Amino acid sequence: MRRIGETPEKRCSTYIRSMSIERMRERLAADRASFIEPCLPSPADKPPAGANWIHEIKHDGYRMMARRDPVGIRLLTRNGHDWASRFPLVVEAVNHLKVRSCLIDGEVVCCDEKGVAAFQLLRHRRNEPRAFLYAFDLLELDGTDLRREPIEVRKATLASILRKSRPGVRLNEHLEHPDGALVFAHACKMGVEGIVSKRLGSRYRSGRSPDWLKFKNPAAPAVKREGEEDWGR
Repeated sequence: MRRIGETPEKRCSTYIRSMSIERMRERLAADRASFIEPCLPSPADKPPAGANWIHEIKHDGYRMMARRDPVGIRLLTRNGHDWASRFPLVVEAVNHLKVRSCLIDGEVVCCDEKGVAAFQLLRHRRNEPRAFLYAFDLLELDGTDLRREPIEVRKATLASILRKSRPGVRLNEHLEHPDGALVFAHACKMGVEGIVSKRLGSRYRSGRSPDWLKFKNPAAPAVKREGEEDWGR
């Protein structure tokens, strides 16, 4: 119904605003529907031993899920916020993957001159354009939910789609070694945040998982930073 005194230009402007708001609502609804709470490692006393565990470097950055689907590309934080605008290198790499859709779990990092992830670099937003994603798990591929697949299957599939990926997404390699304590000792010498040990055959489950165990390097900046934050509370 046309209002008295309303010009065609004003009606057009109102229509465009309403369409923009509707698209925003659709995007937010899609984000809510597609968000999956990440799997979180549980703290433990000592790294596990045995052939049924693999070990990954724990990098000091932002936990992030990269989702690509018909809606677009989103980089979702642990709380479901979309940070795609902050990390263009990651978005570009995900966009060029030879897939129709995917959901990749990983850590967005900036590395120092030694190649070690340094959170203090990431804190300064001027460094965000060079940040990249260390990918360590694959939850969905081309419409297939992979969370019930064993971790070794998910990681092998992830490695295959990242084989020729652009620098914005890199595979977080794992070690198959029976002595987790030895792997942790070497990780500490490298100066990284720590390691995450993952049980072979395990599924991906949201929330704290007994199949993922974390061990933090006591000398790492991340541990010192957490201690200072706890002291300040």
